Amino acid sequence: MCGIIGYVGANDTAGVLLNSLELLEYRGYDSAGVAFHNGKDISIFKCPGRVSQLRELVGDHNGSCGIGHTRWATHGVVSYENAHPHQAGQVTMVHNGIIENYRELISEYSLEDRLVSTGDTEVAAILLDRFYSGDPFAAISRLTSTIRGTYAFAIMFTDRPDEIYAVRHISPIVVTRTDDECVLASDLMPLAAFSSRYCILPEHAI
Repeated sequence: MCGIIGYVGANDTAGVLLNSLELLEYRGYDSAGVAFHNGKDISIFKCPGRVSQLRELVGDHNGSCGIGHTRWATHGVVSYENAHPHQAGQVTMVHNGIIENYRELISEYSLEDRLVSTGDTEVAAILLDRFYSGDPFAAISRLTSTIRGTYAFAIMFTDRPDEIYAVRHISPIVVTRTDDECVLASDLMPLAAFSSRYCILPEHAI
């Protein structure tokens, strides 16, 4: 059971993401990663192993918003390349679930030469980047109409600072917000530090 966290707000983004991933450790995982948007570009830190190791990698890096993930291998071995987040062009994403037709999509869209991982999530990231022409909603809608399976995606676009997009099918995403923060996660544990009020993202809503 993978874990997802996303944060936009005035607080310490790195601290929020890493502390939240520690709260999600109970779900089990084999690798962990975070991505920060600094207003101009997106930096990724990830590794096989524990969140404590990821914390050391991150050091004092930070950003105005970010996404994080703890991975439990389904497709692909435990490796740096298969850890989330995945990045392709303008797109950086984390994913819970299983994309059932990812092998067919690799062939249909001739993605073999672009892949550096052996999992299904990078396929979704590459396709979303291919579909993206400045409208996140149109691109995400096209992606979700193309893939089959279960998914919860948290997505950042390089040219859209301070914005995180999320969409789900079966796999959960819960969301809370305060006056100056918005947090999404794969379950309620990380949200308790921000608010006792939350909503479950409706299926297929972006």
